[in-house]
Amino acid sequence: MWWRRTLPAVVALLGVTGLGLITVGLTADPARPPRPSADAPARTHPAPDLAPLPPAAPVRVQIPAIDVRADIVPVGADATGVLEVPPLDRPTLAGWYRHGVSPGETGNAVLVGHVDAPSGPAVFFDLGRLRAGQQVQVTRADARVATFTVDDVRAYPKEHFPTTLVYGPADAAGLRLITCGGRFDAATGNYVDNVVVFATRTA
Repeated sequence: MWWRRTLPAVVALLGVTGLGLITVGLTADPARPPRPSADAPARTHPAPDLAPLPPAAPVRVQIPAIDVRADIVPVGADATGVLEVPPLDRPTLAGWYRHGVSPGETGNAVLVGHVDAPSGPAVFFDLGRLRAGQQVQVTRADARVATFTVDDVRAYPKEHFPTTLVYGPADAAGLRLITCGGRFDAATGNYVDNVVVFATRTA
């Protein structure tokens, strides 16, 4: 029940500021990342009769629909409960929240990534283009590949981040992909929204 131990700290962070994935070093007018389509209906994919996978750290994520092929590094939370992210000087990396489940276990595994960096678009810049039915493949350290099918893609104001939907318990193997999005606030150096992809393991 990992989420019961870590969720209060995450709630404290997300209830106030959301996931601060991009905070420094951006130009005053960065390219705006794509927003999820408001017209795309959510599609819940029933979890097939798959045995849960044992714990194993994820090492690579592939999202063919948006041409993402990225290595994954483990991340945690700092002393104040703020979710860590990969270094901004390595914007092509994705991060796995190591205090949660690994992709393929029962529960919601969480991957985070920058939307952009001083050098330009980063690993999850096009996350908002994903649509229900598209796939995400996660390669694990045990050489198994967990395939997830996208159920929904949503943008949330950071002050209304869906903490329970992302970090809460689940009966099946789920995956959550998170980045920043929406309008860029030059005064704070942050985007005002988070983009969240909800997916279910299907192979």
